[in-house]
Amino acid sequence: MAIEIATVSNTSPASSQDGSPAGVRTREKGRLSSLALIVLLTVALGVVTLASLATGAVSISPRTIFAAMLGYQPLTEMQRLILFHLRLPRVLASGLVGSGLALSGLLFQGLFRNPIADPYVIGSSGGAIFGACIGISFFSQWSVFGFSATALLAFAGSAATMALVYSLARSAGKTNVVTLLLAGFAISTMFTNSSYFFELFDKTGTGNRILLSWLHGVIGIPAWTELGVSAVLLALATVASLPLMRTLNTLALGDEYAQQLGIRVELARVSIILIGSLLTAVAVALGGMISFAGLIVPHVARLLLGPDHVRLLPVTALAGAMFLMLADTLARTIFAPSEVPVGILMAFIGGPFFLYLLRKMKRSYTV
Repeated sequence: MAIEIATVSNTSPASSQDGSPAGVRTREKGRLSSLALIVLLTVALGVVTLASLATGAVSISPRTIFAAMLGYQPLTEMQRLILFHLRLPRVLASGLVGSGLALSGLLFQGLFRNPIADPYVIGSSGGAIFGACIGISFFSQWSVFGFSATALLAFAGSAATMALVYSLARSAGKTNVVTLLLAGFAISTMFTNSSYFFELFDKTGTGNRILLSWLHGVIGIPAWTELGVSAVLLALATVASLPLMRTLNTLALGDEYAQQLGIRVELARVSIILIGSLLTAVAVALGGMISFAGLIVPHVARLLLGPDHVRLLPVTALAGAMFLMLADTLARTIFAPSEVPVGILMAFIGGPFFLYLLRKMKRSYTV
């Protein structure tokens, strides 16, 4: 009886095999739902941006900002200074950092087929901390294109550490994923704890305060050139990751199966690591060490849309930008005029929220 039922279900026109009416309807429904979510998130991102610009120690109503954008009502000199020199650069920076971390988390979760992988999983955090320590201790007065030496060396340290981890994990023309994770953990731990020696020789304490602030994750007010360079790098990395989304879908089925389909697995891994490294390094240079953004956003997106990375990429990018914009707005207003580092706020809000998700969302899914 069971065999007969299985046979009927496999030969039925309403089955969900590729090319069947049910399969076509399912794919079309999936595309429509993801498109609707993208439109909704785009609108929501615009609303959150406007609300973030309006919120602060000096309140400027969203209606006033919107009217000024349309040319109906000019801003006062004070309002113009607050909006364009203080709030807008910070809001845009938080959006870029959130989007970069979320996309990097999506790439690494797909690469390692692990839902708890984050942008710092292969050691970029330790390298960034080591680079930032060098910048704070020896080159605190330097800047290039609006980037401080701390940000530039954190970027370089993050990228260099990932290159080192990859070279250590590579053997006989192949990369072992477990070795990649273990090497990343070991090197990140060593570089992170190296900050103690920089703290030890800081006689004035100024460098320690800057380093502590950077480690807690603080999005400052970047120069427009810094924002422009970061936006270009993130855009290039995002475009470069587009063709890798289908590759990640195939890699989820196993390396052998992917090779049978003609995918060059090792080249795909290198590409994913390079793009994820670039996204992480840019985010770290702009905002310091911010946890959970690269973990929670891809995780929630996958729960909503399933494991298809092609559909996940735009949703993750938009949701990541919006998520960190909201977090940073809350961080600078919850105890105004004092500010809470957004990294600290993410730890206290993101941690319990993630545990709540794990407790309530009891269905399984594929990375």
